[in-house]
Amino acid sequence: MENSKNPSVAAEEKAKEDQELFLTQLPKVKICNGFDLFQYQAFWCPSIAIDGVISFQKHFQAEESDIILVPYPKSGTTWLKTLTFSIVNRSRYAIENSPLLTTSPHHLIPFVEFNLYHNNNQSLDLECFSSSTRRMFSTHVPYASLPSSILSSNCRIVYICRNPLDQFISEWQFIARRNNSHLDLDEAFERTCKGIQSFGPFWDHVLGYWKASKEQPDKILFLKYEDLKEDGTFYIKRMADFLGCPFSEDEVTQGVVQ
Repeated sequence: MENSKNPSVAAEEKAKEDQELFLTQLPKVKICNGFDLFQYQAFWCPSIAIDGVISFQKHFQAEESDIILVPYPKSGTTWLKTLTFSIVNRSRYAIENSPLLTTSPHHLIPFVEFNLYHNNNQSLDLECFSSSTRRMFSTHVPYASLPSSILSSNCRIVYICRNPLDQFISEWQFIARRNNSHLDLDEAFERTCKGIQSFGPFWDHVLGYWKASKEQPDKILFLKYEDLKEDGTFYIKRMADFLGCPFSEDEVTQGVVQ
C-alpha cells in the first residue's frame, strides 16, 4: 500500500498549485531578461515579489507597536531604514557599537515580500523580531494592498517618496545592472509614463499614502526624499516624535540628532 501524503504537505502543495494557476491569469509584461511585472490589485508587482506579497497579505499579523517602513522603490530605502533603526535603538546601542557598522540595514529591517515571505512562505515565525525594542519591517506594497492587520492596528507607518524623474533614472539603472542586460531608456520611460513600473503606477502609490496620512496623521508619516536631504535635522526629530521616542533637550544639546 502506498503511503499517503502528510495532510499539511498536501495542503501546501495544493495551495502552491492554486497560486501558480492564479498567476497565469494575471496580465504580465516583460521588462528585460528575467524581470517580469504582474498586474495585481491595480498595481504592477515584480515577478520575484508576487508570491511574497500574497503571503504577506494573507498571513502577516501586525502588533500595535510595529513600525512599517514604506519607501517607493529607489526613493531612499537604505537611508530610511538606517535612520529609523538608529532613532529607535539609540538608547540600546552606542554609535560606536551600532549593528549598522557590521550589518546591512536591509537585514536589520527586512522587506516582507522579498525576504520574509519570499517563495510563498506561510509558516513564518516572527518571534525573532521581538526584543526590548520594537519590530520593524519594510515593504513597497501600495496602501490599499497592505494586510488588514496593519490597516486596522495602531502600528506606525513611515512613507517616503522621491522626485519621479530621479526615481525613474535610479530604477532604470538598478534593473539593467541587476539583470545584467540592456534596458532601453526610451522604452522604459514610455512604460513608466503609462504607470508600468515596479509597484506603480507611481502617482497612485504616492497619493494612496498621501491621502491616508492626511486622514490618519498619527498613524502615517509622509516624507519626501528631497525634504529629508535639505533639512535632515528637522525631519529626524519629526520621525522620532512620530515614532514615540522623541529626543530630549539634553540629546539635542549634545548633538545626538546630528
